[in-house]
Amino acid sequence: MNAIPSTQGSVIVKAAVLVIAALLLFAPFLFQDVRSLEVAARICVFIVLVASYDLLIGYTGIVSFAHTMFFGFGAYGAAIALKQMGPGWDAVALGAVAGMAVSLVVAVAVGLLSLRVKAIFFAMITLATASVALVLASQLSQFTGGEDGITYRSPDIFKTATKLFVDEEGKVVRIFGVRLNGKLAAYYFVFFTSLAMFLFMLRLVGSPIGTVLKAIRENEARAEAIGYRVVAYRTFVFVIAALLASLAGTVYAIWLKYTGPDTTLSFAIMIDILLMVVIGGMGTMWGAVIGAVLMVMAQYYLRDLMGTAAEATANIPLLPEVLNPDRWLFWLGIIFILLVYFFPKGIAGTIAQKGARA
Repeated sequence: MNAIPSTQGSVIVKAAVLVIAALLLFAPFLFQDVRSLEVAARICVFIVLVASYDLLIGYTGIVSFAHTMFFGFGAYGAAIALKQMGPGWDAVALGAVAGMAVSLVVAVAVGLLSLRVKAIFFAMITLATASVALVLASQLSQFTGGEDGITYRSPDIFKTATKLFVDEEGKVVRIFGVRLNGKLAAYYFVFFTSLAMFLFMLRLVGSPIGTVLKAIRENEARAEAIGYRVVAYRTFVFVIAALLASLAGTVYAIWLKYTGPDTTLSFAIMIDILLMVVIGGMGTMWGAVIGAVLMVMAQYYLRDLMGTAAEATANIPLLPEVLNPDRWLFWLGIIFILLVYFFPKGIAGTIAQKGARA
């Protein structure tokens, strides 16, 4: 098979991302069940998380295991403020600012103290810092709710009972059978805030700063030799990624109306983010979109798909047992191995590489 031309490969990847964006934009009207809307909202948030993490590992070559810590700071900031102050926008603003402030202080401290050391030692420092944050969230139950987490109310406009538009009879207006209520407003709040953050990152990597970050990734010593302050740039991108992750945490907290260690600070989430970056392709914002969509879809629907396949092959020996839904993690691992084998630079990265060989 002939290699895909570089321009054509880029067009294919960007077209796929545009299709995904369109599906997410119209998700409430295309997929009208509650679960699908939950999946779409999670995809939006994780696209921001994955793209912000790719700023570190893909564009700058920084391996960090503390990204979910900043995600948790933003989520807990909003959760605590909404719990204490009630469901108002003042609480949302205060919580978001508090989460970003804590993220800024911790990111600067970790960046300045640790980014001078070797990559593996920096990774271990971030892992230890994230572990401390997880322990504190679990133990400071008077503030964080401990292992049980915090439940709270979001602003009134996001309540399901809220009617955004009503007809002459006082009933909520429907478009294509979808009620224009608070749940719809909450989803579009998640979608457009995530879109704004993603476009900001896209602009950042396309600016001269993005070029410097790539130079640092390729050869740190050479970048420093030609005059770039490597530690300053690495600290800068670490702080930017932390602030974006914190904002994503605030948005996710408003959507979920619940914040706990398992939903924001879990190391399993960090592993998911890393897998999404690898699947989509490191060093490309488009890959972050593809990786997040594939991973989240697999987490939510692979078990159901396997259950359907097991029922369809019930008369075939051994196959129903192999396709047992309880083994979905095994098959997820197999799928990941195959993706890495056939797309060694991620889906978007491999297509671009094949185009470069044309």
